[in-house]
Amino acid sequence: MLVGYARVSTKDQKTELQMDALKGMGCERVFIEKASGAQRERPELKAALEFVRAGDTIVVWKMDRLARSLKQLIETVEGLQHREIGFRSLTEAIDTTTPGGRLVFHIFASLAEFERSIIRERTMAGLAAAQARGRLGGRPRSLNERDIALARTMLADEKITVAEIANMLGGTASTLYRYIPAARASTIQYD
Repeated sequence: MLVGYARVSTKDQKTELQMDALKGMGCERVFIEKASGAQRERPELKAALEFVRAGDTIVVWKMDRLARSLKQLIETVEGLQHREIGFRSLTEAIDTTTPGGRLVFHIFASLAEFERSIIRERTMAGLAAAQARGRLGGRPRSLNERDIALARTMLADEKITVAEIANMLGGTASTLYRYIPAARASTIQYD
């Protein structure tokens, strides 16, 4: 059975183009979603994935309708393959139910893995170069040692609240708690 999945990103967009292509391809059932691809929860996609059975094929008008990223697409299609369900994209002419379609899809998967490893290598090289120049990765500290020492001194005065101290230092109470965990204890009052 061919099962279609159509998605548009906004409520103003129309699904007619995708619907016509999917129906023309012979899809017996089409699930329609009006949601951004960036959304994790897509109930119609979930319903379509639960509906299909071994031997069925999920059909989309274009690959980006099924997944937002290549990584997400590969994971979804691999999950389908484990369940013996095919995947077909009409625009890109990919059909994992054929040997050629599986080859093209695996080339995409290999390219995605290659891209991830290149990014990882560049990141590691950049961090190593910065470290060699004496720079540490990450965000700069919001409070320096002098500010922390001043905060500790002010915390000794019960009349000054943690929020007031943080405000004087140009930060927030949560930032102060990060640098001085004991500051939380100073806010507890026993009667």
